[in-house]
Amino acid sequence: MANPKNLICLMYDKGAEEAAHFYAKVFPDSSVGAVHRAPTDYPMGKAGDVLTVEFTVLGIPCIGVNGGTYFKHSEAFSFQIATDSQEETDRYWNAIVENGGQESQCGWCKDRYGISWQITPRTLTEAMARGGAEAQRAFTAMMSMKKIDVAKIDAARKG
Repeated sequence: MANPKNLICLMYDKGAEEAAHFYAKVFPDSSVGAVHRAPTDYPMGKAGDVLTVEFTVLGIPCIGVNGGTYFKHSEAFSFQIATDSQEETDRYWNAIVENGGQESQCGWCKDRYGISWQITPRTLTEAMARGGAEAQRAFTAMMSMKKIDVAKIDAARKG
């Protein structure tokens, strides 16, 4: 990763490198860059332990920091992934949930590292942008879902 001026910094207990490789496997335009290791022993670890990992998720530059358990992830931060089909929605959702993650509501899920993801079909965001009765119907349909069902959103949009 070229030295970006701005990037997302995510703190992990000890799983930054594992998480980066998982994201690179699941999402296109994603990769793992430099892995920086501790030059000497330190209070929370040993020389050679992974300290930080540079990676990208769908082209977004990130850095993972193995910082221990002091700071916790929350839904206040999430990656929102726009999908174009049920197949793409299923692929990302299933990769996250079936690899130790957990489902939530309205297209939200959490990976095994504690990072929240919104797997959001474009048809839903398009319906919301249109407003009015179409947005209301799509929103009402979404509220009953965990993983978003594209066909049900499309049906709700039509009324």
